Amino acid sequence: MLDTAHGRPAAGVAVELARLAGGTREVVARAVTNADGRTDQPLIPRGGLAAGEYELVFAVGAYFGAASGEPPFLDRVPVRFGISDPSAHYHVPLLVSPWAYSTYRGS
Repeated sequence: MLDTAHGRPAAGVAVELARLAGGTREVVARAVTNADGRTDQPLIPRGGLAAGEYELVFAVGAYFGAASGEPPFLDRVPVRFGISDPSAHYHVPLLVSPWAYSTYRGS
């Protein structure tokens, strides 16, 4: 995760991964970003991913709000994506500022 407002990795951000199926949402992993803005380990070990729809939720409000003391514009940023090939590598980076974000399928 990259804090584009300050040009540095966003450390200490809580991340939650959930699998979405049949109208339900099952949290399958939780982590916190490290000094490089990444999780220390993959959220799902290789071979543990199933095809389907997932949602990553980044708790950016606590990260940006802590510095200003004001309510953040963005609080929890959800990113929904589909997994078609469970054997492939999936990397979903988040580029975020206090007011905007973007994501893509990384390598």
